[in-house]
Amino acid sequence: MVASMKKRKAGLLALCCLVSLGLGGELVQAESAAPSYNYSYWGDNVAAPSAYEATTLITGISSGAGDFKNPQDIQVTSDKQIYLLDTGNNRFVVLDQNYKSVRTLDSFLLKGKADHFNNPQGIFVTDQKEIYVADTGNKRIVHFDSRFNAVGVIESPKSELLQANFDFQPVRVAVDKANRIYVMSAGVFDGFMEFGADGAFKSFMGANRVHVDPVDYFWKSISTQAQREQMVMYTPTEFTNLDMNDEGFLYATNGDEYGDPIKKLNAQGADILRREGYYKPSGDIMYSTLSGGAPRLVDIDVGDSEMYSVLDAKRGRVFTYNGDGYLMFILGGLGNRLGEFNTPAAIEHNGDDILVLDQTLGEITVFQTTDYGRTLNDAVRSYYRGDEEQAYQLFSKVVNMNANMEYAYAGIGKAHLRKGEYKEAVQYFKRSMDRTNYSKAFLLYRKEVLREHFSTIMTVVIALVIIWQIWRMYRKMRARKKVVLH
Repeated sequence: MVASMKKRKAGLLALCCLVSLGLGGELVQAESAAPSYNYSYWGDNVAAPSAYEATTLITGISSGAGDFKNPQDIQVTSDKQIYLLDTGNNRFVVLDQNYKSVRTLDSFLLKGKADHFNNPQGIFVTDQKEIYVADTGNKRIVHFDSRFNAVGVIESPKSELLQANFDFQPVRVAVDKANRIYVMSAGVFDGFMEFGADGAFKSFMGANRVHVDPVDYFWKSISTQAQREQMVMYTPTEFTNLDMNDEGFLYATNGDEYGDPIKKLNAQGADILRREGYYKPSGDIMYSTLSGGAPRLVDIDVGDSEMYSVLDAKRGRVFTYNGDGYLMFILGGLGNRLGEFNTPAAIEHNGDDILVLDQTLGEITVFQTTDYGRTLNDAVRSYYRGDEEQAYQLFSKVVNMNANMEYAYAGIGKAHLRKGEYKEAVQYFKRSMDRTNYSKAFLLYRKEVLREHFSTIMTVVIALVIIWQIWRMYRKMRARKKVVLH
């Protein structure tokens, strides 16, 4: 009897272990998922509907181009052709809008001689379909015309602004409408290198600021020359990527954890990015040293209506902001399922679709909008077009889908503000915690109320003054009567 009881207990214990293992497996699977979320005004992580869902996985085999090996960059043209820089195979591949290979270039004629790429890292395609490749291993930028003929090359420049031992290693490139060429070169801390249309080096632009640790600065100030030479030198943070919008402004990411990891640079190199959101655009704002620390932004892509997306390689997430700096939505994550990545390297918009390139897996994940994502995107576009009525309707639909979307309440408030409906604007700005616009709307609403009820208010004021005067006269008369009686 005792033996049978022991067997039963052992069996129950084994069953419990199996159940706990099964539950543990489900927990790990759930934890590895990448649920959609956003951040509230208070910085809290709040649930949000998915704005995008992964629908397609593009590989070299499925495209017909053969295996992609360590691809580093992608570019989408206005006619939805995709230029993929297949770094490990020293080539770039052109895919059509159905993600099928239509052209591969792995060799070319340069100055009458056969030539090849060597570890290329960046690619840029202009509106005229001219192609610029950062041929890193060969330390040059190669320029191709729209027919894939090599027509120019930029090699290591000579300038008084450069050190004698300067090593030109271009890793990213962008070109504006005036054919000015901006190059991100490895090991350069002075910003982007600007070249003229003729390939001549002009200057540096947009260098990041140096951040100094006060404690280290104190010790350096009291140290000897020999001790200071052994200490860490303060240098600006390097940029990690760049993109050019239709107006010729450079958007850039960098590894500046304490400054501004996302910038918008004008022609003078000044940062003009708007940061009017609840917190500055920088990816995740809640993280710990145990989770790997601050995000590592490795790419940025600018869409229409000033919306832009950045890619965090550390956690595999894509963050999309509107032109004012409000976080709109987050997608992606690290993992093995569709919509998750191993080593995300580049991001690009293809219309409303978002493409994320994984360099280790050699594949492109295509994300398409959900109904929530389409509504939110269209609401932002309507607002920037100045279509207040359409923006109002779409933002109202957004908050019905996601009550946690505080930015949408601000969008509704701005639509009311533009239409001169100040009372309603005040109510929505209060819900969105938009203090600046709340104050603006409140002042306008107060003026409106005073203007509409001016005659009534003045009548009441005059009546009160008359009553007060009568009351004073009455008190004086009573006081005199008392004096007479005494």
